[in-house]
Amino acid sequence: MPGMRLFVSIDVPDELREALADVQDEFAAGEDVRLTDPAQAHLTLSFLGDVEETRVEDIERELEGAVDDAGVAPFEMELGGLGVFPSLDYISVVWTGVREGADSVSTLQAAVEERLETLGFEGDDHEFTPHVTLARVDGHRGKELIQRAVEERDPDVGRFEVSEVRLTESTLTEGGPEYRTVSSVGL
Repeated sequence: MPGMRLFVSIDVPDELREALADVQDEFAAGEDVRLTDPAQAHLTLSFLGDVEETRVEDIERELEGAVDDAGVAPFEMELGGLGVFPSLDYISVVWTGVREGADSVSTLQAAVEERLETLGFEGDDHEFTPHVTLARVDGHRGKELIQRAVEERDPDVGRFEVSEVRLTESTLTEGGPEYRTVSSVGL
């Protein structure tokens, strides 16, 4: 039986779509640059990968426990700036960061990872950097556009209230991933 491709996220609200698209315009002309859909913008707290549907209930229970453990009340998050992974010399991801609310995001992320590890999910092996992915880069064509944008621009994307985390299913299609909220846990 095929599993569900799942991740835990904070979703960016629709009212910031236009601002995200404006930031993407800075480097959209790069040939090897694949922009993410601003309508599906999110901040990933934990990527679970392919999961059997029978495990969803356990994951939901641990997510509720993680939110309780974190003790984070609804908070304001401000997005802005530009960054890349892994470095400006070799760019695979372009992102906007969290200017305000990063401590709360990091607290939630640590609690989620800790709880999900009890179910056998392995946490990320690199330091958590709260971000919203704007583009993926498949080669070096367009690298200069991105480098210039990162070095010269410091865009404001906007702010919103974070009041829940979501368990999200990602279905890969020819037109890119499509996301569906499986469940949400209020802060």
